Amino acid sequence: MNSFSRAGPRVPRCTSSTSTFIHASVRWKLKRKGRMLKHLRSGEPMTRIVWGLMLSLIAEQTVLFAVPLLIYERSRSVSWSGAAFALEWLPALVAYPFAGLMADRFGGPRLYRYANTARVVCLLIAAAACAIWPHFIVPLLMANGVLLSVLIAPNRMAIQKTIATAGPDDQLAHRQSQLQNVELLSMAAGPGIAAGVARIVGKLPLFLVAAGAFALAVICWRGLKQRGAPSVPQRTSALADLGLGWRILFETRAVILLACVVFSINFVFAVALSANAYMITGVFSAPDFVVGLMSGGAGALGLINMMLVPRLLKAWTVYHLGAGGFALFGAGLIAMGLAPNVWSYAVAYLAGMAGVTLFNVFNRTERVQAIGKEHLGKVSGVFYLVNGFSYPLGGIVTASLGARFGVQPVLLSISSLVVLVCIPTLWATIRQSINRTATISAEPCQVD
Repeated sequence: MNSFSRAGPRVPRCTSSTSTFIHASVRWKLKRKGRMLKHLRSGEPMTRIVWGLMLSLIAEQTVLFAVPLLIYERSRSVSWSGAAFALEWLPALVAYPFAGLMADRFGGPRLYRYANTARVVCLLIAAAACAIWPHFIVPLLMANGVLLSVLIAPNRMAIQKTIATAGPDDQLAHRQSQLQNVELLSMAAGPGIAAGVARIVGKLPLFLVAAGAFALAVICWRGLKQRGAPSVPQRTSALADLGLGWRILFETRAVILLACVVFSINFVFAVALSANAYMITGVFSAPDFVVGLMSGGAGALGLINMMLVPRLLKAWTVYHLGAGGFALFGAGLIAMGLAPNVWSYAVAYLAGMAGVTLFNVFNRTERVQAIGKEHLGKVSGVFYLVNGFSYPLGGIVTASLGARFGVQPVLLSISSLVVLVCIPTLWATIRQSINRTATISAEPCQVD
C-alpha cells in the first residue's frame, strides 16, 4: 500500500513548467497590486483625494448599514434605534468648532490621516469587544458610536479644507459636484459591499471591512500637503479663534439664512434615516438587504449626477439647482410619509436624495463665496455645529413621537411644515447672494 492510500486518491504533482507558471502568476499579481498602491500614493493630488474619499465614505456607509440593523436585531425597539442615532451625533456637535481650528492650523490632509487612523483603531476594538461580550452588543455599539462621532468632525473639516484649495478657484463648483458624486457613489458601493458580506459572514465582520477601507484611505492621502501658506498663526488663541468664527457667521446674513435651510433639510432626513431600519424590516416586514438596495439606489444617483450636473451648470445657474433640488426634496419626503408599501417608500426616498444632491451644489458653492479663505475652518466648524443639532434632534423625535404616533405620520407632518417655512427663507438666501454678487467687483472667495 502506498503512502497516499489513507489520504484518498493520489493528487498529480505539478510539473516544472506548471510550477514556474504559478510562481510567475503570483509574482505578477503582487507586482500589479504594488503598482496600484504606488499609483495611489504618487498620482495626481485630486485623483488621490477622490480615491481616499471614496474609500473612507464606503467605510462610513458600511458602518451605517451594520449598526442600526445590529441594534434593532438585539433590542427590537425603534426607541433604542432613535436613541442610538441621537447619541452618535451629539459628541460631533461639540467637536466641530475645535476640528475647524485644527483644519486651519494643521491643514486638511494631515488632519484627515489622523482622523481615519483613529477610526481604524476604534472599529477594531469594537469588533473584538462585541465578539467577546455579545450580550452587551447594544451598549458597546453605542459607546463606539460616540467615539466615531467625535472623529466625524475632524474628518469633515479636513475634507472641506482640502477640496477648497485643491485647484483653481473658478473650478470650485465642479470640485464640489465631484465631491457630491463621490458621496453618492459611496452610498451605492458601501451598502452593496455591506449587504453582500453580511449575507456570507454576518453583520459584525463588516467592522473589519470598514477598518480596512479607512486604512486604504490613509494610504491614498499619504504625502499630500495643504496648498498655500497657513492662514492662521500657530500661536493664535483657540478661544479667540472660536469667537471670531461665531462673529463672522452671525455677521454674514447669507450664511445664516443658508444655515436655517440646511438645518431644516437635515432635520427631516434625520427623522427618516433614524427610522429606516425599523420602517423597512418592522413596518413593511421587508428583508435586511432592502436597506442596502435603498442606499445603493441613492448612490447610483451619483452616476446620473456625474453626467447631469456639469451640463446643468452650463444651462442653469446654481440658484436654479438650489430651488429645483429643494422642490424635489420636499416632494420626496412628503411621499415617504404617504407611502403604502416598501417599494413606494424606497422610490420616494430616492427622489428626496436626488433633490438634496442638486441642492448641495448650490449650498456648498454659496457657502464658499461668503466665507473668507483664511477663516474657512473656524466658520465651517461653527456652521457644522449649528446644523449638526438636526441629527440628534431627528433621532429624539423618532424615539419619542415616532414610537407614540407612528413614524410616517410624524414624517409627513414635519416635511410639510419644513417645506412651507423654508420656501421664503430659501428665496431670501438666493436674493441675498445675487445682491452680493452684483455689488462685488472683485472675484468672490472660492472657499468651502
